[in-house]
Amino acid sequence: MIPKDFNQFLESLRSDDPPNEWPLVLKALWFDAKGNWKASHDIAQDMHDRMGSWIHAYLHRKEGDEFNAGYWYRNAKKPFPDTTLGQEFEQIVEFAILDIQLKQ
Repeated sequence: MIPKDFNQFLESLRSDDPPNEWPLVLKALWFDAKGNWKASHDIAQDMHDRMGSWIHAYLHRKEGDEFNAGYWYRNAKKPFPDTTLGQEFEQIVEFAILDIQLKQ
C-alpha cells in the first residue's frame, strides 16, 4: 500500500523492510530514513530520471559533498536548497507520494 502522506510513510519505518509493491523512489527514501545511506544511494543511482537525481542530490548533500550534490541538483532541475535536510527529505517524500498518486 502506497502511503497517503508523510506521516504514513513514517509509520512504515516500523517495518524491517519496505513494502515490496512500493516503487523505487519510495524504497530509496525509506532506506535513507532507516539510516541505510548506501542502499538508498544504490537505488537512486539506478533511477535515470529527475526524481532519482533529486534523491541522489539530497544524499550527497547529506554526506557533506556539496560539489557532487550541486551536479545532481542541476540534473534534477532543482536549486541547491536553503532548507534543512529534514525539511528537504519531507518535501521529497511528499512530492514522490503525490506523483505516484497522480499516475494511478
